[in-house]
Amino acid sequence: MDWPHDPDGEDGSEGKRKYGQAVLAKKIDEEEEFPLTTSEFVEEHGSDPIRLNHERVVSVADIFEHVEETEFEDFVEFHGAVGQAMRDNDMWELEDEHVA
Repeated sequence: MDWPHDPDGEDGSEGKRKYGQAVLAKKIDEEEEFPLTTSEFVEEHGSDPIRLNHERVVSVADIFEHVEETEFEDFVEFHGAVGQAMRDNDMWELEDEHVA
């Protein structure tokens, strides 16, 4: 797939390599964007690349195919639902013993 920008370039990760939810989190302004609907977020960012590991890149839309919620009241709710969808669908590359 041709991406609108390099996920490791200035537009994607501000010159540093970031993965998964760290890239998604940078797309949200916590003070101004909530409540947030899934459809609005995907409409705006769906084609953006999200690097899952050093080899694998998926689109925001690919991740949100698995997010069941249609609206989020705050960033914590958004982060939890997206993280769970990523873990449940083999898109979570980080191993963390504290994540259930």
